[in-house]
Amino acid sequence: MRYKSQSVAYWYFAVAMVLFGLQLVFGLLSAAKYLGPDPLLYILPFDVTKVIHTNLLIVWVLTGFMGATYWMIPDESRTELHSVKLAYIQLILWTLMGVSAIIGYLFRYGTGNKLLEQPLPHKIVIVICMLIFLYNIGMTIKKSGRFTTTEGVLLIGLVSSAVLFFPALLYYENYTVSIFYRWWTIHLWVEGVWMMIMGAFLAYLLIRLSGADREVMEKWLYVIVGLVFIAGILGTAHHYYWVGVPQYWLPIGGIFSALEPAALAGMAIYAYSAMRRSGLAHPNSLALHWTVGSAIFALFGAGLLGLAHTFPAVNKWTHGTLITAMHGHAAFYGAYAMIVLAMITYAMPKLTHGRAEEGSTLGYWAFWLQVSGMFGMTLSFATAGLGQVYLERIMGMGYLDAQLKIQVHFLMLIATGSLFALGVAFYIYDFFRYRPRFEANEEAVEPEATVTRKQ
Repeated sequence: MRYKSQSVAYWYFAVAMVLFGLQLVFGLLSAAKYLGPDPLLYILPFDVTKVIHTNLLIVWVLTGFMGATYWMIPDESRTELHSVKLAYIQLILWTLMGVSAIIGYLFRYGTGNKLLEQPLPHKIVIVICMLIFLYNIGMTIKKSGRFTTTEGVLLIGLVSSAVLFFPALLYYENYTVSIFYRWWTIHLWVEGVWMMIMGAFLAYLLIRLSGADREVMEKWLYVIVGLVFIAGILGTAHHYYWVGVPQYWLPIGGIFSALEPAALAGMAIYAYSAMRRSGLAHPNSLALHWTVGSAIFALFGAGLLGLAHTFPAVNKWTHGTLITAMHGHAAFYGAYAMIVLAMITYAMPKLTHGRAEEGSTLGYWAFWLQVSGMFGMTLSFATAGLGQVYLERIMGMGYLDAQLKIQVHFLMLIATGSLFALGVAFYIYDFFRYRPRFEANEEAVEPEATVTRKQ
């Protein structure tokens, strides 16, 4: 690493890895409960394990975003982080908030607002952490006097994420109203401003890993920003089918929500073709696997599978079924989990001692097992969801009777989920088996000069 303060990213990545592992444990536990009987019914019932599973997803990805930002901003700004002390204070507060929230969920201490179950005291701590984070990043950029388009898009995404958390702080007596405004946070995060964060990380990695021209990559970022503000905002309406908003929002939401990953896929395609034409290659090919894989899997999960069931004529049958789980798992993993893992994979050879730049055999196994496992999980949810929609919503069969009919698909889900879990275990083990590095490399080359020409 070129700057000593970048080492703070390691500890954010380490916390993210622990939370990722825990999220997977509670996810597999939740899936197993569909098979029954459940020996943990009165200790860890389904509603508790699912709440922990979904909320850990949000928290570990945000932790990864923070770590990746603390790595990227000094590298882009070419200066040390404004305050390492503040970064560590933020991490301690953030971790304590996450741990205490999980303990609270075990005793049903939460708001009951899906994905935003954190009680108000925890949400206040989240706000404090975000303010510390944005201040630290902003002061670093200001100190450097250098401001790239990649940094700008990332900063817009991070600031917007903090602003859009505001509706989550409000309490509504009416549950329908609460659900309506929940999407102003959750949808505009995951299908809006987080796409800008992903785009910034994707551009940063492609510039360094593929030899792609910075000017061209940053032009793609302008396209992403445009799509976020048009498709992301208008796409919020595809959640409104069951809320009771005017009918004209339904086709608008269904069409625009499927357009967001198009620019990301285009950026990856351009980078790959540019790399082939120029004959340039970065030694960290494992990071390139995660980077290009993220763009492709995001197009599959967020784009194609989102398009498959967000149109109103289809969504009225599939809404709230396992079809939603099919889309959600593939989209979130491709767009956000994989880009965080890509940033970690790129940074780890510089953040640890003894790690090979090109990655380890274990690292490649982790990549392919995760991708294969998630694809299998997606198919499992899809087949179970199709059966559920037909039996429950067309044939009129009761929920529990339908679950017995589609139970075989949960066997496939657990099998493929276990394959995915093995890949995650390999990744986490590969992360922790090398000792962290805290000193900067004074002989580091310029950021854009990290590629070598193939012979």
